[in-house]
Amino acid sequence: MAQDATNTHLLNRLVANPARTVMLGFAVVIAAGTAALMTPLAAEPGESTDLLTALFTATSATCVTGLVTVDTATHWSTFGELVILAMIQIGGLGVMSTATLLVMVIGRRLSAPANVLTGAESRSIAHRNPAQVLVDVLKFTLIVETATAIVLSLRLRSTYQADWGDALYSGFFHAVSAFNNAGFGLHADSAVTWVDDPWMCLPLMASVMIGGLGFPVWWEMFRHWRQQFRRWTVHATITIWGSLVLWIGGTALFAAFEWRNDDTLGPLSTGGKILASGFQSVVARTAGFNSVPIGDLHQETLLLLDGLMFIGGGSAGTAGGIKITTFALLGFVIWAEIRGEPTVRILHRRLSPANLRQALTIALLGVGLVVGGTAVLLIVSPFHLDAVLFEAISAFATVGMSTGITADLPPVGQVVLIVLMFLGRLGPITLGAALALRHRPRRFEVPTERLLVG
Repeated sequence: MAQDATNTHLLNRLVANPARTVMLGFAVVIAAGTAALMTPLAAEPGESTDLLTALFTATSATCVTGLVTVDTATHWSTFGELVILAMIQIGGLGVMSTATLLVMVIGRRLSAPANVLTGAESRSIAHRNPAQVLVDVLKFTLIVETATAIVLSLRLRSTYQADWGDALYSGFFHAVSAFNNAGFGLHADSAVTWVDDPWMCLPLMASVMIGGLGFPVWWEMFRHWRQQFRRWTVHATITIWGSLVLWIGGTALFAAFEWRNDDTLGPLSTGGKILASGFQSVVARTAGFNSVPIGDLHQETLLLLDGLMFIGGGSAGTAGGIKITTFALLGFVIWAEIRGEPTVRILHRRLSPANLRQALTIALLGVGLVVGGTAVLLIVSPFHLDAVLFEAISAFATVGMSTGITADLPPVGQVVLIVLMFLGRLGPITLGAALALRHRPRRFEVPTERLLVG
């Protein structure tokens, strides 16, 4: 009984003001990380770290983005790299745990009629013990990161002649960065050195995919793996199939656009081109590694990556963006309107109008943040629209890929990216929860009016 009361108190405190609770927690981690990175121990001998550089790096690490203004390998000492790694782990675990708990909160706080309508959707995780869920999230994270680190370390040792200490350190660092969709690396060229090495690229891709789908989806897959996929919840089905479509479609389009580009895919073999295209399609949502130089991509390829970054990954995962379910809901709304349907249906389920309004709100606010950030960056910097838009979306969607202009932005521009990273990481989570939990009954309704559209 006491344990149940404690769990209920935990959920009630989280739901009381989700935006304030989550953002305050992340702000404290960023402040502590900034202070640690500004110490002399965090930088290599002869290097110094100013407040803006430390704040930018701490925000990028805690919000699992990957954008940097200094070279991680040459500027930061081993202590500084470990501080960054700790913030990545805290940020990734914090996002996954908080988002998962909010899923449980929403499932428990629904009204009785709503619970009847959405019982199938909440059966996977909404009524579990919060403490046990947090333990499961931690176990899941450590298992995936350890497995990835082992494969990467063995490959670095056997093929790249790294000694065991360097191989284990690099393998562990990149495994944590990949699972948390952070995109931080220990090489100035990110993953370009491994562009045609499947033993390095495929483990990184798999870790990014697993972290990006979200814990609720994996929990459901583990529980129902023997059953046919049509018995999965709508959320899990949309997340999995949507991810597959974006991964495969992104790979095909990236390869088509860059196949003959001598600065990117051109010099590679056919297998290398397919591997590099698949790698960039996966990490664009939203890990931030790059196995080809982003600054040398064609403009149409940058536009493709803009779209993938903005959509992002699964809810309650380590990926950013507006999330696959938000994007899919808007697509189903359009399809229903084209067909003249009075309601929106997905997999034999009717979506509530409130759910559709939530998706539209998150998407439009995301567009507004990106457009506003892009406008400010265009004003304060000399760079062209394609590069600036790419940077703004990368920051908002917490991707971390860059055309190479981050370090050259003026201080005001870097502050804009800090704001975009912070709001882009926490905004969709807290806003989605707040909208789902907020209900204002009306005692009367005004007459209906129909406006001209289009």
